[in-house]
Amino acid sequence: MPIPGNFLSSTTEMVDPNTSGWASKLNCTLSKGVGGRNGDGCLVVKSVAAGEMQARTVSSFLITPGTTYYAFADAAGVSSERIGIRWLSATGTELGITWSTLTTGSSAGWHRVSVAGTAPWPARTAQVLLSSTEAGALVNHYWENVYLGLPKTSLGNLLPFNTESSEVDATGWAPVVNAGISRQVPVMNWAVDNYTAGGHTIAMTAVAAGNASMLAVDRPTVTPGQEYLAYAYLQPPVLSATAWIELRFYDGAGNQVQATRSTLAPPGTGMYRQRVSASAPSNAATCSLAAGLDGASAGQVLRLETVVIIAAPQIQAGTLMPYADSSFEQGIAGWSTASGVAVVSQTTPWGDSSFDGAYALAITSSTATVSTVRSGRFGGIVEGLNYRTRIIAHPDAGAWTSVVVRLHWYDAANSSLGTSTGTSYGMPGSAWYAMNSDAIAPAGATQAAVELVVAASAVSSVLHVDAVALWQVMPLTDVVADSAAGYVTLTLRELPLDSMLTAYRVTADGARTLVRGASGLLDQVLITSDMLIVEDHEAPLGVPFNYKIETRDSGGVINGTRSSAAVTLTLADINEAWLKDPGNPQRNLRVLVQRAPDWQRPVEQSTFVVRGRRNKVVLSGVRQGLEGDLAIWTRSDEERRALHLLLDSGNVLLWQAAPGMGVDDMYVSVAQVSESRVGALAQEQWRGWSLPLVEADMPATTGVNGSGGRTWQDVVTEFATCADLLEVYGTSEDLLLDRRTG
Repeated sequence: MPIPGNFLSSTTEMVDPNTSGWASKLNCTLSKGVGGRNGDGCLVVKSVAAGEMQARTVSSFLITPGTTYYAFADAAGVSSERIGIRWLSATGTELGITWSTLTTGSSAGWHRVSVAGTAPWPARTAQVLLSSTEAGALVNHYWENVYLGLPKTSLGNLLPFNTESSEVDATGWAPVVNAGISRQVPVMNWAVDNYTAGGHTIAMTAVAAGNASMLAVDRPTVTPGQEYLAYAYLQPPVLSATAWIELRFYDGAGNQVQATRSTLAPPGTGMYRQRVSASAPSNAATCSLAAGLDGASAGQVLRLETVVIIAAPQIQAGTLMPYADSSFEQGIAGWSTASGVAVVSQTTPWGDSSFDGAYALAITSSTATVSTVRSGRFGGIVEGLNYRTRIIAHPDAGAWTSVVVRLHWYDAANSSLGTSTGTSYGMPGSAWYAMNSDAIAPAGATQAAVELVVAASAVSSVLHVDAVALWQVMPLTDVVADSAAGYVTLTLRELPLDSMLTAYRVTADGARTLVRGASGLLDQVLITSDMLIVEDHEAPLGVPFNYKIETRDSGGVINGTRSSAAVTLTLADINEAWLKDPGNPQRNLRVLVQRAPDWQRPVEQSTFVVRGRRNKVVLSGVRQGLEGDLAIWTRSDEERRALHLLLDSGNVLLWQAAPGMGVDDMYVSVAQVSESRVGALAQEQWRGWSLPLVEADMPATTGVNGSGGRTWQDVVTEFATCADLLEVYGTSEDLLLDRRTG
């Protein structure tokens, strides 16, 4: 797959379908090989004689002097290699080459080499160079997955590119104690699409026996109270090494005010991503990341790659639990055993068992008994609101009868207010299982802890728990009536993706009417998002109703139903009525009724006189819908212009009058309209209107264009200037209706 942002063509990058993007520069011949990872092809560079051989890109790529550029490739061969960026002038003259450090070894398996450097003046173009030194003639070296472009960095990283990757030099790091710092390129087999993992690593060497550490030079700004997550790949020198990373916070004067450490439990001597998280204290201004070895031997080396500090992600949106208590990446945080024999610990080694990250919480019961395990207390609880906790659990050893997931409530003084009823789950197999439990916070509750009541049915049983979350649950189905605007907002949450949704409006007599969505009536519409918000502008006035939701699987079988609470729209003045455009609610208008129509119901008939019979023979068609003239007033120039806008499209409209006026909600087509002045005074703004109405069917395929509540603030929030609107909207009406080009 082409690498995003690559200056090189896909043929040059992937060496598919040929080697036309490459040329020999020194002591080599080129051919196309097979067995690549980014497509099957790879570049075979064969030595002509012993010594260094080089291949280069055929094309030169435009660059800007003073800008940092990055190149990487995956290589395989029997000798060490390096990659370079060759800087060229406007006339093609070589101005210099920025080379990577040679790899510390060689491997017949694919491994990453990379380099970054700042384009010198007066460079205008650049090429990629691939280099290896062979012991003899006719030796093959293999290359593919080649990139040249701007630096690749981890999304949201507060640290700069060179600190994250050390691809330019080692200046992003400084020794703290007993440490020397350099760059090395060990043989590392990264995933083919792990574009942020390069070849260079920052290497800390213990000068003498004892503790050794280093610190990132950069001090990015932090926000007090914000939780941050730092991580890095660590390569310990030996299996028994105590390697760690530490997230440090500093005040405005540069004094360290907090440090949180996370120690790697390595399964070997490879590269392992270790995480550490903490919230910035109230006096924090900046942060940094430290790494080190405890009890190192002289000459031992700790390598780091892909060093990142970001705002901590949430296991679940809105969770009240810190990352450390949810994901167990730096220990067990505030978890403890409240009762029973169970012992809680962090799983070990790295990667042994986890759902999120590389570690989980291990609950070990030595006997077949019941134990209660509890998290720390978390604030943000509001009495009367509904909260949900969720764990992901996996039986690792022995057997478990059940796991009860519940919440333990506390007041502001940390006094217990008891526990929720909880939800009990069996453990049928060995997979990871999601277990939820909902509860309403009791009076006085300001804090809550997650509590697990675990029943082991065998000795030496082990249960692993990960990705724990606690958050306020919004209603699955929510309705809000806006009588002033004449519509109801229906919000559906936690919808099953890829199912089909049908939404009905149900009145007290049991009558069902399909609700209108963005593309028409919501009748078995594919669910592409877990949340759906619908403005129902066709909801009836003055009568209670609710919504019924059905979801079906791909085979048409119902897999879920839900209903909303009852809701009622009111019309404050019974002399008013709504005229609505179902597809364009921005045009909806409330008008003052002068006189209701005198209805007619035409019918097509043919009359025949039969000789000798008294009565005629009449053949009739189906009697048609209502027809009549609705007389209304507009009371201002603004209302008059709004009514013209509503009528301009000629669309089928919905007429809604107050209950008890003898008129049901009705879809109508409006024929030729007459507008007259009410008085002789020229300044009089009132107008009298006669709207000839013909009853029509509900438009089934009409979708809702935008929101009835759309304001200029919505436009200002999305678009910086008026010029930006010209590319999106063809007319001012398109802007009003949020009807975008394309």
